[in-house]
Amino acid sequence: MTTEKLISEIKKKQSFLCIGLDVDLTKIPQHLLNNEDPIFAFNKAIIDATHHLCVAYKPNTAFYEAYGLKGWKSLEKTITYLNEKYPEIFTIADAKRGDIGNTSSMYAKAFFEDLAFDSVTVAPYMGKDSVEPFLAFKNKHTILLALTSNQGAFDFQTKTIDGKEVYKQVLDTSKTWKNAENLMYVVGATKAEYLGEIRNIIPDSFLLVPGVGAQGGNLQEVCKYGMNASVGLLINSSRGIIYASKNEDFAEASAQKAALLQKDMAIELNNYFKN
Repeated sequence: MTTEKLISEIKKKQSFLCIGLDVDLTKIPQHLLNNEDPIFAFNKAIIDATHHLCVAYKPNTAFYEAYGLKGWKSLEKTITYLNEKYPEIFTIADAKRGDIGNTSSMYAKAFFEDLAFDSVTVAPYMGKDSVEPFLAFKNKHTILLALTSNQGAFDFQTKTIDGKEVYKQVLDTSKTWKNAENLMYVVGATKAEYLGEIRNIIPDSFLLVPGVGAQGGNLQEVCKYGMNASVGLLINSSRGIIYASKNEDFAEASAQKAALLQKDMAIELNNYFKN
């Protein structure tokens, strides 16, 4: 999917919501466990109930890999269902890959060609030759971990080296890589106070922002400092939406939670583009 298509969907739906499909079999409604593939049954119900309220879905691959081959098949069925039934949806493989060039090339093929995701999250620690293989794919997006929402982010990402925080060095350096226009960045909602400085470095890039909701991030603060003329934000919510209920009405309950976020996002969009 092109960036222009993503922006068009955001404006059409008045939403920049990304829903994380992080499926834990101990948390889904018990009646689904009778299905041949309970993970896919859960995902399908959530997708059908919420697709009109969001512009992206983000399966975290660890929640599928944990169940072995069956889990990987569930992931494959989920992405195939999205691509065939709702091709306007932007898909994110939250895989946090990143390795030497040859290995990264294979990771990129796995997610972009075999599974046909629109984007994949990538760790930048090993530098450009671990990221550029992902960037080589046309109309595919590489979402670089820049400043994450976890407490451990302060261990390295905000440390100052030669007068500049490490996450800022990551942002600056990544702009010099081949096909850098295909980059997006992960910036945690719990780090909203950093967004102004981040926007000074990457004013036009899309930011994937986890941490709104269950992790305590504030939507209004993120929009205040992170929104740009192309919107430039994908706000992710996982647990707060998909586990809204453990009863048979779980999909409807998820849609209600998603609708509340979408409504708030529509207000933020209106306020930003009105000014």
